[in-house]
Amino acid sequence: MKNIAIFASGSGTNFQAIVDATKSGIVPARVALLVCDNPGAKVIERAEREHIPAFVFSPKNYASKAGFEQAILTELRKHKIEFIALAGYMRLIGPTLLDAYEGKIVNIHPSLLPAFPGKDAIGQAYRAGVKITGVTIHYVDEGMDTGPIIAQRAVPVYEGETLAQLEARIHDVEHELYPAVLKTLLEQQ
Repeated sequence: MKNIAIFASGSGTNFQAIVDATKSGIVPARVALLVCDNPGAKVIERAEREHIPAFVFSPKNYASKAGFEQAILTELRKHKIEFIALAGYMRLIGPTLLDAYEGKIVNIHPSLLPAFPGKDAIGQAYRAGVKITGVTIHYVDEGMDTGPIIAQRAVPVYEGETLAQLEARIHDVEHELYPAVLKTLLEQQ
């Protein structure tokens, strides 16, 4: 069984979906570490409830991205991490981590990439008036949501739907699709 780390910056709903999927045996892995760049994030509370160690840091306490990524790398090695899942981690991954975990870092994004990369993808799609948006899981490279696509699922935008309703439906798809894709990827490793 592989040790995986989840990187998150916010509430941690995808973190929880992955943890639940590992506990139920759907995802053949153990979540061995949370990496969080936001000391006030709710995901930290989720990790504590699940008894998952967390490396929480503030990037401004480091002289450079390479500096905090080296600290992350030290923690990943300490916990024998073999695979990384980004789940609402709001930073680009740099060469320090990309080189150490080449082909072993994936991300989930709430749009059908390449449409609406970056922050507030659901809001971007909603304001653009698209009829279909969705969820993408992709390998991580040095760009903003530019890595090779692994899986996508379309989500229709309904007439008269509020942004909050669309967000909730997209999150439901994320919580189903991400564990399923992680299961497949980890079984192939």
